[in-house]
Amino acid sequence: MAMLTSLFSGISGLNANGLALSVIGDNIANANTVGFKASRANFGDILSQTLSGSSAMQVGRGTMIIDIQKMFTQGTLETTANPLDLAIEGDGFFVVKQVNGPTYYTRAGQFRLDKDGYVVDSNGYRLQAYLMDSTGNVTGGIGDVYLAGLMSDPTATTEIKTQLNLDSREATKTWTFTAGSNLPSVDAYNYSTAITVYDSLGNPHIVYSYFTKTDVNTWDAHVIYDTSNDPTNPNYTEVGSFNLTFDDTGKLTTDPPATSFTFDFTPWGAQSSDITLNFQDTTQYGSPNAVVFQTQNGYSSGNLIAVTVDQNGVISGVFTNGQVKNVAQVVLAKFVAPHNLTKAGSNLYLESYSSGSPTLGAPGTVGVGTIYANSLESSNVDLAEEFIRMIAAQRAYQANVRVITTTDNMLNELMNIVR
Repeated sequence: MAMLTSLFSGISGLNANGLALSVIGDNIANANTVGFKASRANFGDILSQTLSGSSAMQVGRGTMIIDIQKMFTQGTLETTANPLDLAIEGDGFFVVKQVNGPTYYTRAGQFRLDKDGYVVDSNGYRLQAYLMDSTGNVTGGIGDVYLAGLMSDPTATTEIKTQLNLDSREATKTWTFTAGSNLPSVDAYNYSTAITVYDSLGNPHIVYSYFTKTDVNTWDAHVIYDTSNDPTNPNYTEVGSFNLTFDDTGKLTTDPPATSFTFDFTPWGAQSSDITLNFQDTTQYGSPNAVVFQTQNGYSSGNLIAVTVDQNGVISGVFTNGQVKNVAQVVLAKFVAPHNLTKAGSNLYLESYSSGSPTLGAPGTVGVGTIYANSLESSNVDLAEEFIRMIAAQRAYQANVRVITTTDNMLNELMNIVR
């Protein structure tokens, strides 16, 4: 009877070590799988038998695999060229949802846009994120990330900032101008600048500023723009003028150094706009007329040309008008017992009773980790360690085969005695 028990013990060793080799083989096969987490076969002994009624004389009945443990250690981050390739440094999982299907969790951040404009993983499941309103503030709702048709709305110009140096050596001139199809004659001013502003619909308009020296330290600025919506028949009109006065050190003494004018953009179907011209820090030195700095705060509408993701998981669109708009913030999930998640294949996991419910949060909060764009997390399989385990499992398998063959030989000897 004892020899038969050794046979079953050897068979249990074959089964257990064969299964361990399967786990090792799966790890090695996925050494290059993005976001893959290795598993480890944990052995346990089978309930022993008691001899002669004494608890002190117990013989084990072999071994078995009591658990295949998932090892969620951090994988190495590798740089890629795709801005939607995302990697997590920490314990979190990306949340992806199948359309009209279940929610999955994954560490594989190989995301892209599908034909409908949604951010999806390699399985076509949609990435989940905190949604944002038109001003880039998180609304609190979680949903799909949709980028198709995303545009940047135009913003009307409300201020022009210009810093000049007006040449103190210039001679005085007399300003003359009549509205019409021609801009002022060069005899009517000493210096001029131009800048493009935008109305409420994003239409561009050129605003001209002409500077005429009227006295030793005094200049007049005249503001002109085209009030016609017919490029072949312009109507340049002076919207207004104001005075710039300097002291004997060339510093501007006009207070305030800004004046607001109303521009009529209704011929373009837009609203009229009040635009402030600010000439703060303008000087009058004995050097050539020059624009030191000039800017305005309006812009036209823009189409999406690029997508960026920061460490907080904020997905932003970069538009043709130079604006950057926050669209959504990637949500990450954390589990109390991630090793008890259920594998669903294709680098996906499902929540299980043993894993606990996920805690959802933005990257950098509640211990879910941070996100790196243009990066992917490589497999955490250590090939050297797997090969060592493979050798150990192979030797154990061979040893259990020897137990079976030895027991068989002993049984043959017993049968020979009978003969």
